[in-house]
Amino acid sequence: MEVAVVLLFSAFLCLLLHRLLRRRRPSHLPLPPGPRGFPLFGVLPLLNPDILGSLFRLSKRYGPLMYLKLGNRGTLVVSSPAAARAIFTTADAHFANRPPLPTASMVTYERQDIIFGTYGPRWKLLRKLCVTHMLGARPLADSAPIRREEVGILLRSLHDSCDAPVVVPDALMSTVWNIMGRVLLSKRVYEDPPEFKVKMRQVLAGNGFFSVMDLVPVMIWLDLQGFHKEVRDVHLQFDAMISKMLADHAASAKEREGRPDFIDLVMQNRTGSDGETVSDVNIKGLILDMFTAGTDPAKVVTEWALAEMVSNPEIMKRAQSEIDQVVGKGRRLEEADLPSLPYLQAICKEAFRKFPPAPVGLPHCTFEACEVEGYYIPADTQLFVNLWGMGRDPDVWEEPMEFRPERFLSDGGRGAENNFELIPFGGGRRVCVGKQSGLLLVQYMLGSLVHSFDWRLPAGEKKADMEEKFLFSLSKAVPLTVLLSPRLAPSAYM
Repeated sequence: MEVAVVLLFSAFLCLLLHRLLRRRRPSHLPLPPGPRGFPLFGVLPLLNPDILGSLFRLSKRYGPLMYLKLGNRGTLVVSSPAAARAIFTTADAHFANRPPLPTASMVTYERQDIIFGTYGPRWKLLRKLCVTHMLGARPLADSAPIRREEVGILLRSLHDSCDAPVVVPDALMSTVWNIMGRVLLSKRVYEDPPEFKVKMRQVLAGNGFFSVMDLVPVMIWLDLQGFHKEVRDVHLQFDAMISKMLADHAASAKEREGRPDFIDLVMQNRTGSDGETVSDVNIKGLILDMFTAGTDPAKVVTEWALAEMVSNPEIMKRAQSEIDQVVGKGRRLEEADLPSLPYLQAICKEAFRKFPPAPVGLPHCTFEACEVEGYYIPADTQLFVNLWGMGRDPDVWEEPMEFRPERFLSDGGRGAENNFELIPFGGGRRVCVGKQSGLLLVQYMLGSLVHSFDWRLPAGEKKADMEEKFLFSLSKAVPLTVLLSPRLAPSAYM
């Protein structure tokens, strides 16, 4: 009874404030078109569980620039390449911030990381450190031996398991986490500390950095289902684990003399030329970002690509034939081989098109009121780019629900990228700092797996289950399980 009274009173207050604040906008321009919502909840009651499909269908009714209320937050939803170009070019400076989502704030040390950090000098320093010491062309080349060793461990493990079904995402997750652990902390982390994979899966399973309750403040305050308490508890446990890992890392510094890892280099360069300083909390935030957004998308897209290839054997055979012509069957695929494999690259781009790991991108937020394509955008408007909808729009792609890598062979996909038709890593100054690393890892893992094994589904299955689950990223609802047969010379797996 008390809860119902609080909810009704809150709704009344929101409606009253809405009426009082409905003054004339400081602009003669109209808002973008969009559906009318309800006080307090906005359009949330109009969205069915298929949120991505709901937003896509609404955009077909109201247009590629659609303004609506998600809860009490003004929201701009972008659903076409032309609208995305306008946002990430002419209006990019206005949308360079992130909205202060309560769940994200709890998880990311009050937004002290690079993903949700406030745009400004410290964020720029964090990004510069990531590019200079981990994700730029030179550090990526320096870390190639780590990726080669860990992918080799994966291939040997799968080779030894060929008599039993393999759960693909579990195998991929151990690989990407160990690669990231070695780059960050010179440590394979999947089994040590023993609680690592448990805590990381809790972070990823808790709807990532976002909850629908973030959009309705009274629901956050009430927390009727205990969601935010659970998020705080998981964060505290994660923080304790990372604090211990950092302490162990500092204690073993002498063992890494002459071969520093990323955290060593950040510690040595934590003060920028303008005097801005990276704090210990910022470093924890970076570690969180890299073990979540820096690994999960590569795992997710690789699994989706394999599911499509297992369901479409002609694509698998063509990819294997291409790699065999370049590499042969006497050795493993190397990263240096990737530029000579256009069909493999096209498969990866097709997977990013149909299954963008962040299906509505990461949210942006306006610093101040601005104009986009003749429309007035109020200050503090959050922005979502419906990459999922753009990738499945028949006005953009021919037969979008078909998995057709050939569509990217004519120019290597450059036209789609330049025209903002394929932007799985976002755009503008907040484009994903790990874009090149993510592309490289997907191509290398997928190519190595396709080259090394013949793939088949368990008996009785002709197609992989393609049901989607939207949590932290666009995952498969049913993990891909396969049977493998080696196709290379035995020495290639050693």
